[in-house]
Amino acid sequence: MTLAAGRTASEASSFAEVTDLPLDPSALLSQVGSDTDGARILFVGVVRNHADGRSVDGVTYEAYRDMAERVLHEIVSETARELGRGCVAAQHRTGSLRVGEASVAIAVSSPHRAEAYRASRRVIEEIKIRLPMWKHESYVDGSREWVRGERPEAPSSADEVGP
Repeated sequence: MTLAAGRTASEASSFAEVTDLPLDPSALLSQVGSDTDGARILFVGVVRNHADGRSVDGVTYEAYRDMAERVLHEIVSETARELGRGCVAAQHRTGSLRVGEASVAIAVSSPHRAEAYRASRRVIEEIKIRLPMWKHESYVDGSREWVRGERPEAPSSADEVGP
């Protein structure tokens, strides 16, 4: 996978994309990392079959694409700067998705696993807080509902990853 302007994610140190095409998490992961990195991790968020005790049939993500892509790029770039070395890449889907389809993919490479896990966690938490993306759930009973965003809980010390 070649990213924007013909560069790979590892050459860019960060990459962000909002797309209506199906995500290929393996391709995203293959684009991060170098021989100096000892860790490459991948987080994939998928549409689950339930929410708040209701059976989910699918979701639709809507976004003002230019703004969403700009904000996602900011999140990824900020995280890459904090990481210092390595690469951070993220993609988020728009459009209609079925249960089991990937809605977001985050790939991170770094010299050590702890910083890679922290960077990945930071990206997904910031996406939940800042990304101007709207989620419309469709339920098995035929009803639909806009999902209200909630601020994620702060990670506990049990969520921290050691060196």
